[in-house]
Formats: sequence, structure tokens, C-alpha cells
Amino acid sequence: MEDAQEQQSQSLGKDDENEIVAENAAFVHGEPPQEATGPPKVDSEVEILQEKVTKQVMKEGHGQKPSKYSTCFLHYRAWTESTQHKFEDTWQEQRPVEMILGKEKKEMTGLAIGVSSMKSGERALLHVGWELGYGKEGSFSFPNVPPMADILYEAELIGFDETKEGKARGDMTVEERIGVADRRKMDGNALFMEEKLEEAMQQYEMAIAYMGDDFMFQLFGKYRDMALAVKNPCHLNTAACLIKLKRYEEAIGQCTIVLTEDENNAKALFRRGKARAELGQTDAAREDFLKARKYAPEDKAIAKELRSLAEHDKAIYQKQKEIYKGIFGPRPEPKPKQANWLTVFWQWLLSLFYRLFRRQRQKSD
Repeated sequence: MEDAQEQQSQSLGKDDENEIVAENAAFVHGEPPQEATGPPKVDSEVEILQEKVTKQVMKEGHGQKPSKYSTCFLHYRAWTESTQHKFEDTWQEQRPVEMILGKEKKEMTGLAIGVSSMKSGERALLHVGWELGYGKEGSFSFPNVPPMADILYEAELIGFDETKEGKARGDMTVEERIGVADRRKMDGNALFMEEKLEEAMQQYEMAIAYMGDDFMFQLFGKYRDMALAVKNPCHLNTAACLIKLKRYEEAIGQCTIVLTEDENNAKALFRRGKARAELGQTDAAREDFLKARKYAPEDKAIAKELRSLAEHDKAIYQKQKEIYKGIFGPRPEPKPKQANWLTVFWQWLLSLFYRLFRRQRQKSD
């Protein structure tokens, strides 16, 4: 297990064992499915998994499929087929669901059959008959699920642990949970180095799932430090990937989670500043960069971002100056008035009479 505290003098632009900088990697991870009023329309082939369960693949996965007693981590949305009413959505809770295949709740039997046919990263639309769902009685927890209601699931398998005895997170000791999460983090780092960013992000999310709020709330002292030494780097690595994805709002959220636990974390401040700068939130970005520089004064990456912000502000000022110049323009120079020809003629005529008068007077003298 790495030390909980990192050396602040270490450059934020360099890799380390815990946290990975994704500055030059191509992003391959897809966005989470967008919220819709009803279940998604899928044109792929219908695969019959069981008499009451069918599947249509929305996104292909990779690797092997989970076996019985595997601990699976997944997200899903659920609708009743008859009313098209959505009654559950784990994406909104931003926390994957844990399911041990073969030990799932009775109402999850159909969903478990679908999950057992999926690979990591796969997303699919599952149709589950009422017999393998909430049955004849419907759901007490979800009043909008009527009796004998067929269910539609949009499910994504994030990943799974092959555990022969099917040990759930709640049955693990503190050391076991931290150890499993740490292995997931290291697996994610290895996948990242191979530029398999989709798989890497799934590993980070699974590691974070072992470090849930209910678990962290119970930890104190060295155990909490040990858990944070695993959890925080996973959030920061995820943020680095999200920045490459140009999903800046989500990256800000991941960094803010870390800053809630460690408000002086220079890497969290740096990456949140980068995301904010990309969104045009220059004042907030500058505030993050300046605070990060306070804790890592020698870091060149922070200095570079601050220079970039200063140049950006200067460019905006010059642009605004040109715009205002174009609107109001320079102060016009006064133009000489053109002489009226009639006035000139009368002046000449008067001058002529004056000269004639003087000549006539001279002659008289």
C-alpha cells in the first residue's frame, strides 16, 4: 500500500504509482447513457437467454463473462413495460450496484440472468418476464410496479470479481476491502498505461465502490488514511480521463470529492482548475491554480497554466479593445468648410468696385 501522503514537491505533470496524468492519451470511454423519458430504442438482434429473459446489445463489452458467485458491479435503469414508467435509476445515485450471481434477491433473478451473459463494459436492453421479476404481487418498495409487470432494464456491467465463495463487501474485513480496492486501482493503472482507458475507468469505479460512504463513515485513524490513499487517487485518475473526454463538469465533481477530504490536495486543485479553465470559468480556475501553487510552489505545470490564463485574459482585453474601437471609431478630424461660390463672387465684385473707386479718386486728385 502506498503512503497516504504524497510528496508535494513532486511535479503534477509527471506520473506516479497512485495517480496517472492523461494529458497525451486518446480517450475511448463512452459517455454514460443520457436520461430519457422511456426505455431506449434498440435495433440489434434479440438474443433469447431464457424463456422469460431476452437481451439486445447496445454496446459491446470485452473479456470474459462472470461465472456463478462472481461479485458484479453494474448500473441500470428499470421501467415497467406496460406503463413505460421508470421506477429505478442507479446512474442518478452515481454509485454502482453490487450483485453476487446466484445469491441475488428473488426479484432480481431475471436481471442476474442478463448480467451473467454480459462482458465487462457491455450495455444491453433486457426484457424480463414478471415471473422472474416482481411476480404476481408487484413491488411494495416501488408502488408504480403493478402486479404481473414485465420489466425492461437498461443495464451496464462495469466489471466483476471472480470470488468462489461469493463474498460480499459487507462480509469483508476492513483490510480485505481496502486490499481488493487497491488491486482494482493498480489494475486500472496498468490498463491506462496500455491506453485501454475504458477498462481503466471501470477498474477505478469498482475500486471506489468498495470505498462507499457507509464504509468510510465507520473508519478512523490509520484505517481511514489507508482507505483514502486508495480512494482519492481513483477519483483523480478518473478526473484526468474525464478531462480528455471533455466532460469537464464531471471532472470537477471528481476533484471536489477529493477536496472534501483533503482541501489542500494540489493535484485535485490543479485538475479542477484545468476543467474550470476549459469551461471558461477563468476566475475560479485561477483561484484553484493559485491555491495549488501554494502547496506545490516549484511545480512547472501550475506555472504554465497560470501563464496561459494571463495570456488568455490579455487576448480577450485586446479583442474587446478592437471591438469597442470598431463600434465608436476614432474621433473625427474637423473638416474645413467649403466656401460658397456666391459669397466668393460678391467678395470679388466688392473688391473690384473698391479698386475702381480708388483709381477714380486718384485721377480726380
